[in-house]
Amino acid sequence: MQVSSYPNIFNTSVSDQVIQRINKLKPETAALWGKMSVDQMLAHCNVPYEMAFTNKHPEPNFILGFILKTFVKDTVVGTKPYKKHSQTAPAFVIKGSRNFENEKVRLISYIKQAQQLGEKHFDGKKSNSFGNLNADEWNTMFYKHIDHHLQQFGA
Repeated sequence: MQVSSYPNIFNTSVSDQVIQRINKLKPETAALWGKMSVDQMLAHCNVPYEMAFTNKHPEPNFILGFILKTFVKDTVVGTKPYKKHSQTAPAFVIKGSRNFENEKVRLISYIKQAQQLGEKHFDGKKSNSFGNLNADEWNTMFYKHIDHHLQQFGA
């Protein structure tokens, strides 16, 4: 298994640090770059967890699944950081305003749930978009994504 260059989100101290960063956000926190508002960003950051824990997002069809695994997977689960202003998948596009507190509570709850389930739960777990991922790939996907957006909002 490849060792991530990212902190281990399944570790309590790391997940607690991420939650502390989320708690620094306010409804009026402005983005340093990009088009999302802070409430949209929180809703956006909930999507990977929704995909891992719910049936809200259908699996892609065979062709889209092939494209995602072949061309997108390494960007999402690889160690290279996201670029500012990166394009996002349609399921991650949040239109309209969202309830800041609700989205924040949901995100913190998802982070705690992933941490409590731990690496073993995720090792080999199927991702909607990328097939089976190892624990390190799940960690990279979860941590890299939220870290990118918390930096976007100065947290």
